[in-house]
Amino acid sequence: MSRRRFRPWSWRFRPVSLQGWVLVVLAAVFCTPTFLAVDRHSHSVSDTRDGVFPYVAPCLMLLNWVAGKTSDGAD
Repeated sequence: MSRRRFRPWSWRFRPVSLQGWVLVVLAAVFCTPTFLAVDRHSHSVSDTRDGVFPYVAPCLMLLNWVAGKTSDGAD
């Protein structure tokens, strides 16, 4: 069985299997309420950016790492 869940697309990756889409949806499900919760209590754009960054950046970095490992260019 193939482990390919993502395919390189420019400098990003796009999901090509059900597992890849599930990972993308899970990341969106995590990032959206996190943004809304932080934004609700922020007073400025920079407050929102600084509050969201510690949660969203690692989530997207993890998604990018998994996508790189499970794409066509993986070892």
